[in-house]
Amino acid sequence: MAVQKKTSPRKSNTVRLKFDTAWPYSPAPESKSAAQIKPQYDLFINGEWQKPLTKKYFKTINPASEQVLSEVADAGEADVNKAVNAARAAYDKHWKNMPAKERGKYIFRIARIIQERARELAVIETLDGGKPIKESRDFDIPAAANHFFYYAGWADKLEYAFPNRRPEALGVAAQIIPWNFPLLMTAWKIAPALATGNTVVLKPAETTPLTALTLADIIRESDLPPGVVNIITGAGNTGAAMVNHPDVNKIAFTGSTEVGKIIQRSIAGTDKKSTLELGGKAANIIFDDAPIDQAVEGVINAIYFNQGHVCCAGSRLYVQESVAKEVIRKLKDRLESLIVGDPMDKNTDIGAINSRSQLDIIHKYIKIGKMEGADMYESSCKLPGKGYFVRPTMFTNVAQSNRIAQEEIFGPVLSVLTFRTDDEVIEKANNTPYGLSAGVWTDKGSKIFNMTRRMKAGVVWANTFNKFDPASPFGGYKESGFGREGGLHGLSAYVNLRNL
Repeated sequence: MAVQKKTSPRKSNTVRLKFDTAWPYSPAPESKSAAQIKPQYDLFINGEWQKPLTKKYFKTINPASEQVLSEVADAGEADVNKAVNAARAAYDKHWKNMPAKERGKYIFRIARIIQERARELAVIETLDGGKPIKESRDFDIPAAANHFFYYAGWADKLEYAFPNRRPEALGVAAQIIPWNFPLLMTAWKIAPALATGNTVVLKPAETTPLTALTLADIIRESDLPPGVVNIITGAGNTGAAMVNHPDVNKIAFTGSTEVGKIIQRSIAGTDKKSTLELGGKAANIIFDDAPIDQAVEGVINAIYFNQGHVCCAGSRLYVQESVAKEVIRKLKDRLESLIVGDPMDKNTDIGAINSRSQLDIIHKYIKIGKMEGADMYESSCKLPGKGYFVRPTMFTNVAQSNRIAQEEIFGPVLSVLTFRTDDEVIEKANNTPYGLSAGVWTDKGSKIFNMTRRMKAGVVWANTFNKFDPASPFGGYKESGFGREGGLHGLSAYVNLRNL
């Protein structure tokens, strides 16, 4: 009788093949040679680079390597005053009286130069902010150019934007942007302000100032009249001086809810207009009739591909009970496939956390999630030895009252909760101080309309997530702020409407 060869159980072979024999990607780093980063940056005021009156500079670093990229001017109150005065003079002498068609030409020229220098801007964005190069290259920079193109087209058509009204520019706009989408947020704010005839003083975040400062060179190259756009750098004190300056007519701020409340108190009793785009804790809802694989990929896109550094990140996932086990299993498998590492590598899915302080906040919330009794699952990937990195993390068995389900973490940390009925999930999704965005995954159009009608969120995506277009307004409710940026609504924030 023939003797059969003894073999290992098939199940263990399958597991071994899945994790042990997977072919790793070879490194595919983007060249840094496209980025021309100066060793030191001054303030861009009145069309020129000017030394800060404070004589102070601060370092901006690469969060993936902790190496210093450049030193950047730290603007004080006197520097802010110079910038605002330059913006006011440019408004009175040039910009408000320039034909709208000519203003549009300048904005269009800026958009074209951004396109021409797209590779350079993408590399700088990734080096300074830590996000994967494929995100900077494929989304951030093209979207920034698209916003300038879009608003260039509106510049001479404001009578169609506001029929039977006479729009008038506000004057000087003080704009403060965050560190998660530095160049895109700059475009969101500068482009509509210029299209409506305003001048600008803009401050990028202190941890990601380099693409905004590169934009200053682009603005010079476009021959924009001096003082129409002024870009200054600094931290909280610089932003406070901009908000409190008596000759500023409009405040546009994207950032934390706490700072937004401070700004509201500061401008109370003044005639300054404002738009505030603040924090979020977006609900992403998967029903049992949803295309599960598509929904899982949408969840990964919503929370992990940008390291969770998105105010509209779908960090609260609600899954209908009947498909919860399947969704969680697929999510765990997908987390294992994510590549965490060098943001300059084109294979990288999750890059570096923007700063040491933000990394500490993420670790704090992971610890809180464990203490609250939720079950934690994190990828088994190996983290780089240097830089600010964290494994993609998911909590299950999360209670609605848990802090990880209520507070904004701003990192690649997902909280998974379950529900049974439409009414239950709507009540849970709305039970948060925020109201910026949400997502719904279902096969039924009627269910989509029912959810979007009842959910208290400024933007609700259906069977997708984090999709943006220059023609579409974006903004929130409750503690996620007020006002809209993008689209036709983005113009109204920069004009006074008079009767004909």
